[in-house]
Amino acid sequence: MGINTQPAPKLLVVGGGGREHGICWRLRQDRPHAEIFCAPGNAGITQVARTLDIGAGDIDDLVRWARSERPDMVVVGPEDPLIDGLVDALQAIGVPAFGPTRRAAEIEGSKAFSSALVTRLGVPAPAHETFDDVDEALAYVEDEPRGVVVKADGPALGKGVIVCGTPEEADAAIRRMMVDGAFGASGARVVVQELLHGPELSVLALSDGTSFRTIGVARDYKRIGDGDRGPNTGGVGSYTPVPDAPAALVARVEREVIAPVLAELRAEGRPYVGVLFAGLILTAEGPKVIEFNCRMGDPETQVVLPVLQGDFVELIDAAVSGTLDRTNIGPPQQAAVAVVVTSAGYPGPSESGLPIDGLDAVDRGLVFHAGTERQDGAVRTAGGRVLAAVGIADDLGEARDEAYAIASSIQFRGAGYRSDIAADALGMAVAS
Repeated sequence: MGINTQPAPKLLVVGGGGREHGICWRLRQDRPHAEIFCAPGNAGITQVARTLDIGAGDIDDLVRWARSERPDMVVVGPEDPLIDGLVDALQAIGVPAFGPTRRAAEIEGSKAFSSALVTRLGVPAPAHETFDDVDEALAYVEDEPRGVVVKADGPALGKGVIVCGTPEEADAAIRRMMVDGAFGASGARVVVQELLHGPELSVLALSDGTSFRTIGVARDYKRIGDGDRGPNTGGVGSYTPVPDAPAALVARVEREVIAPVLAELRAEGRPYVGVLFAGLILTAEGPKVIEFNCRMGDPETQVVLPVLQGDFVELIDAAVSGTLDRTNIGPPQQAAVAVVVTSAGYPGPSESGLPIDGLDAVDRGLVFHAGTERQDGAVRTAGGRVLAAVGIADDLGEARDEAYAIASSIQFRGAGYRSDIAADALGMAVAS
């Protein structure tokens, strides 16, 4: 019996960030009587799920809990446990798990693998080269005046990507990764990618290994400062729908990117089950892939799931059982904007343990917690990205106003957020 036929399934969500809060919230909306657990969760997730004192990367402990409790489904949020084989381990004990296996997750686990994949398939993508030798990498960027993007090959919590406008910046980025070891083993190999210019687009495709359905299209903001200034982050804002991504363009992405990639993974004996995230740049020649993620985006999840038309539990079940072709997903009927409130210093070191005021006064929209914990009866900061204020409305402007009203009402020392989320979509002036 699939989980979509059960009125009160037992579900485990792995992870403790804003994405996982969004997933737990949506599972609770679709299955009010479900028994939902989250490992490790955060202070906000406790409102919709029971948290477990197990880290998202503690695969042995997660498998031990699953063997004992026999959940009807495990939903894996972050990339690291997917890359490390949590789904494989759960399958080995007969517990259904939503997310790609270790081999399928290599599409995010290795930038070199995904770069070679798109080259082999002819998927539209920027020019790129992969380097294991630091001197060869430095020689490659020495006379490149157009700018490049230097990427650590392995996972680096969304921070292993450095945009370089000059050869000097590229030189410094390569040395930081390959010589200084800023990202550990993940940066021992680098991919140097042509720097593209244009708006970004995130496409989230749900796959059962054979069929797929696009469940969300959003735009996120990776730079910490207004006008896309400052260092890259894990994502500090997002919105949906995206006006410059009409249905015809999304269909082109599905045809030229999603379908061939999923077919190739299946042909290689690594069928992809879960959400394949395609990050693209909309160039004058059309959309080009700049990255793949093996899980739902953060903070894209926080805007996609609240407006998703369909039963999310049913969709997850169909993906794992291989019956996604029998499902239908309607277009979103509302808009959503997420403004991520961050701690001072992020994406560098930031202070934790600061009390957060104003949460109880929020009476509209949604607040998804990311870096929070409860200490001495109070909700306190516990990370750089603290929470996402999400506005939901019939149009993007109203959703944006609501998101900023929520963000401004939540206070802690050093709280900050970008002021230009969704401004581009609304034709508002943006500082550069």
